[in-house]
Amino acid sequence: RGLSPTLQELEVTVMDSRMCNNSRFWNGDIGPAMICFQGQRRGSAPAKGDSGSPLVCGKRPAVAGVMSFSSLNVTDIFKPPVATSTVKLKKWIRKTLR
Repeated sequence: RGLSPTLQELEVTVMDSRMCNNSRFWNGDIGPAMICFQGQRRGSAPAKGDSGSPLVCGKRPAVAGVMSFSSLNVTDIFKPPVATSTVKLKKWIRKTLR
């Protein structure tokens, strides 16, 4: 399939970082500036090419992260997709943009 000409959206739930880091999931590879999440609908997940997409949340939508990586099998429930937290890196982002 080719790229969609329409902006896509996926409803996700953020996972607890300790759960995401346990031996059944990413086994300690998730750092403090990373966010694990999963699609709310079973089998839904970011697709290849979604890296760099924003992770947006809140009643007043704000960027909380940027899609970073996922498993080669995007529907593998034991390797949930991971975003880099823009909140935890806010100081660095502002300093870099100056």
